[in-house]
Amino acid sequence: MIAAAFPPKDEIARLTARALLEIKAVHFNAETPFTLASGLPSPTYIDCRKLISYPRIRSLLMDFMTVTVMREAGFEAFDNIAGGETAGIPFAALVAERLALPMTYVRKKPKGYGRNARIEGVMTEGQRVLLVEDLTTDGGSKLSFVDAIRDTGAQCAHTAVIFYYGIFEGTEERLAAHGVALHHLCTWWDVLAEARAQAAFDTATLAEVEAFLKAPRAWQEARKV
Repeated sequence: MIAAAFPPKDEIARLTARALLEIKAVHFNAETPFTLASGLPSPTYIDCRKLISYPRIRSLLMDFMTVTVMREAGFEAFDNIAGGETAGIPFAALVAERLALPMTYVRKKPKGYGRNARIEGVMTEGQRVLLVEDLTTDGGSKLSFVDAIRDTGAQCAHTAVIFYYGIFEGTEERLAAHGVALHHLCTWWDVLAEARAQAAFDTATLAEVEAFLKAPRAWQEARKV
């Protein structure tokens, strides 16, 4: 059962950031930057997968995601909830349960045997599908999942994530050009603000993280090996 009243969007963002900090899903390290999947350095790293091990926080954030998509997309906007392999699968299942809708998941690539399917579960032509994932950086990986959904004859015009980087230019425009609206709970800016409020990291680290968030590409170029 979804509660009738929820906080406004800015408070959802603050509480989500607080939850991610509390479970230590947020990592800041300016001295020894992390290496992202792109191969580029970053003083920030987030692990939303940790949420599945914290039932109370997991439940709260899935309530937040459910009400966010209802507020922004509509109360009867979807017929199917699809999770992106692999991190999006548990969150899609939890949102589908709250909305009393079928759940499916989308493979990153065909499994190479049997039906060679990318969609697991039942997805039918004309269904309006919400793609759920844990996070998005620049939106690129979402497009492949969206195309796989559309290849079934279903529609996919919305994707929802817990965490959106919110620092790379053109992300929402890229998705919009593909006919997809992005819904999210919080960004790096929300996390930075809450980390400062809690004094969760030393001031020098927070200052370096802010420098990265303001000009991520320049920060990465200056530190490429």
